[in-house]
Amino acid sequence: MAEEQWRHRRGGVETALRTSAVWASVRGLIERREAELGRPLRVLDLGGGTGGLAVPLAELGHQVTVVDPSPDALASLSRRSSERGVADRVTALQGDADSLAGFVGDEQLDLVCCHGTLEVVDDPAATLAALAGVLAPGGYLSLVAAGRLAVVLARALAGQFAQAHTALTSADGRWGSADPLPRRFDATELRTLVEQSGLTVEDVHGVRVFSDLVPSALIDSDADRVALLELEQAATAHPDFGFLGQLGAAVHVLARR
Repeated sequence: MAEEQWRHRRGGVETALRTSAVWASVRGLIERREAELGRPLRVLDLGGGTGGLAVPLAELGHQVTVVDPSPDALASLSRRSSERGVADRVTALQGDADSLAGFVGDEQLDLVCCHGTLEVVDDPAATLAALAGVLAPGGYLSLVAAGRLAVVLARALAGQFAQAHTALTSADGRWGSADPLPRRFDATELRTLVEQSGLTVEDVHGVRVFSDLVPSALIDSDADRVALLELEQAATAHPDFGFLGQLGAAVHVLARR
C-alpha cells in the first residue's frame, strides 16, 4: 500500500482508532433508520467542529447541520465539505445548545450527534433536554462522552496515584485543578441523564478501551490497527468480560425518542 493511501485510510472516520468503533455504530443506526423512513436523514451534529463526522454522513447522502461555537472550526468544515463535494448537504452554524431552538425552528430531526461535547457544556442535563426536544418521534441520539475510569487507570499507570484517587472519587471525574476537562462520566450516570431527558436508551458501551494506552510505535501497520480494533470490539461485546468497556476512554450511548 502506498504511503499516501495508508495515511488516508488510517485517518478516515471509518478506520481511525479514535473514531472507527463509534462510526460503525452510527452507520448501522442510520442505515436502519433510512430504511424505515425511505429517505435520507436530517442530522444535527452539536459541537461537530471541522466535520469529521458530518462530512462522511453527507457523503452517504444525508443532510447535516453542524452547530459549533468556533468560527475557525466551521471555516475548516466549509472547506472540507467543498473539497469532498458535499457542500450542498452540510450547513455550518455558529452557536451552542442554547441556540438550537432558533436554528431548528419547527423542523424535527432524525439523528442528533453529540460527540465530545457534553464534557464541556455548562449544564449537561439542559443540553440533553434541548437535543431531545429537536428529535422527531423515532429519532436517535448518538452521545459520546469522556469516561471516568479510563483517566483513573491512566493516572495510576503514570504513577500519579493521588490524581487517580481524586478522579475516582470526585463528583466530576476530574483528577485535579489542572485537569483540562471540566467533567467526565461513567456509564450509569450517562444513562440516567439521557433517560431524564425523556429518551429511551438502547445501548451503552465503552470505546477506546485499549487504543489510548497502546504506544503508537506498536501500531505500525494496517494489520496491527485491525487487530487492535477487533480486540476492542471483542472486549466490549464479550458475554463475561463486557465490563472491560467501562475502562473505555469514552462512553457511547445510543438512545431513541
